[in-house]
Amino acid sequence: MRATLLFFAYCFLCFVLAAFVASALLATGWIELEPHRVMSRLAQIFILLGIWPLLRLLQLADRASLGYGVSGPALRRAVGWGWVQGVAILLALVLALLALEIRVPDPNLADWSTILGNVAQALIGGLLIGVLEETFFRGALYTAIRRRDGLASALIWSSLLYALLHFMKPGALPEGMAFDGSGSLWMFVQVFVDVFQWKHLDSLVALFLVGLFLALVRERTGHIGWCIGLHAGWVFVIQTTRRVTDGNESSGLAFLVGGYDGTIGWLAALWIGLLALGYGALTRQGERR
Repeated sequence: MRATLLFFAYCFLCFVLAAFVASALLATGWIELEPHRVMSRLAQIFILLGIWPLLRLLQLADRASLGYGVSGPALRRAVGWGWVQGVAILLALVLALLALEIRVPDPNLADWSTILGNVAQALIGGLLIGVLEETFFRGALYTAIRRRDGLASALIWSSLLYALLHFMKPGALPEGMAFDGSGSLWMFVQVFVDVFQWKHLDSLVALFLVGLFLALVRERTGHIGWCIGLHAGWVFVIQTTRRVTDGNESSGLAFLVGGYDGTIGWLAALWIGLLALGYGALTRQGERR
């Protein structure tokens, strides 16, 4: 658990820096974005800027530790096939949501050129998110925990931190509150308070199981190529779905999706959980043979 706490402390420090810098930056009048967006972007920048020195300090700054310990062609094949399988897995979920009328086609779809542009953005965005998040969570974090505390701890703690960090985002200031020292402190505290709201439970459980599935893939394959592909495929389907469908709040089954992205929730948790269970059982039998 020590490695998990270290990575969490690193993210915590980045949010502290972001809170201080955001208030000073907005005071200059150079930026007109909402304070919570500025703070969120700064935290992401600080995490990216400091990650390589942190990895070097922890002796994780090598290809194998980051999950890239295979040849280039093998890695590219794994990413490609992983993307195909990721799309298939999430597409099955989306089709179920449409069949249950939890999501419905958007009646005001734009022209095809706009839709294709959005699809291209989802494809590129999915690949970027897949590379960055998998390198961090199933690469560096997983390796650090696995070396020190073993397989079970690596599976659980890397998945839990992965799920929690998705909800550690600054929220908008209450109406009438200025973004001064007290406003910055309020926003910083909300980053951690908001994680434990009851409304996030379904999405939090789903993301934990997503992380567990990906961690199992990382363990069984020995690298993160398949993880990147799966993750990128999932993000592609989710972002495309949000652009061409709408949530149906009047559905009696609307509780099966959460408010995080309108797609993951209890139904996704059940689907991904079953896949993780089946994958773990099948690959364990393969290892025994």
